[in-house]
Amino acid sequence: MTHELKKIIQAYEVANSQGIKCVLATVVALEGSSYRRPGVRMLLQENGKMIGAVSGGCVEKEVLLQSATVFKNKVSKIITYDGRYRLGCEGVLYILLEFFEPTSKFINEFWTLVKNRSQFTLTSYFEKDFKEDRCFGTILKFGKTIIPINKSFTLNNDHEVFNQVLTPCFKLIIVGAEHDAVQLCAYAAMTGWEVTIVVNPKEQKVINDFPGANEFINVDAEFLQLRIDQETAVVLMTHSYAKDLQYLIALQNSKPIYFGLLGPARRREKIFDDFIERVPDISDEFLSQLNGPAGLAIGSETPQEIAISILAEILSVSNKKEPAMLKNKQGPIHS
Repeated sequence: MTHELKKIIQAYEVANSQGIKCVLATVVALEGSSYRRPGVRMLLQENGKMIGAVSGGCVEKEVLLQSATVFKNKVSKIITYDGRYRLGCEGVLYILLEFFEPTSKFINEFWTLVKNRSQFTLTSYFEKDFKEDRCFGTILKFGKTIIPINKSFTLNNDHEVFNQVLTPCFKLIIVGAEHDAVQLCAYAAMTGWEVTIVVNPKEQKVINDFPGANEFINVDAEFLQLRIDQETAVVLMTHSYAKDLQYLIALQNSKPIYFGLLGPARRREKIFDDFIERVPDISDEFLSQLNGPAGLAIGSETPQEIAISILAEILSVSNKKEPAMLKNKQGPIHS
């Protein structure tokens, strides 16, 4: 959810520069089931504009209506939304509304954490009751650093607490510059992932050729240097056997959460053979993480469909979930 919070902070900075007041809505508790779970947020602006969502679209108007008092007196409040009588979700949402006026220290620390791909925690204090309270609110925690979202927040340890650990934004590194790489980039960006494009210098491409890309690296495989952590996926898709092999060798020490190879199984086996011949001491752990052909078997044909199948497999691997039809799942959709 870090990518959603990024959009909220960005929208707040624009609104603040224009003198537009904002309120932050956070789902802090849930009884039963709902479209979204605790930790989801949205930004409400005094001009009626909303950034993000706390449901599938059915709750937002009520949240905006209830935010009027927070805009007026800047006192946080908890509202409840009972979907058992109005929705098909059969759940009760508890939503914290707080006047959103973060300090410059909060903003600076947040962007530093995002840039450094650091984990942090947001802790919200509330009560499961429809009421106002100046002690309702959210603080950011990182190591020994504690920063309230609003400087007027007063801590009350008697309140209920919702802790949310936020990990770095999920990152997708696409090695390749063909049309299917462009589609995969666009779909990944729409999912909220940060996308890095790696291309060979001979490719006549620029970052604007890849809608949604955050970073563009034009470099030969032998000079490739990437920061890859367990919130990063890599897909090798240059459509050149020689280039794929070169980049695979360059990435031999990486440990992404997912590593995909585009192309049929016979091509994968050939790359494996040539790769092992050049890197004979490569670990079994590295080889076992390679997913080729990349993607789930959902009958994909077009570049767009292939992008969806690859994204679905990445989600399956990163979430440690075996792909299955939800209608066949026993129990709740979410763990």
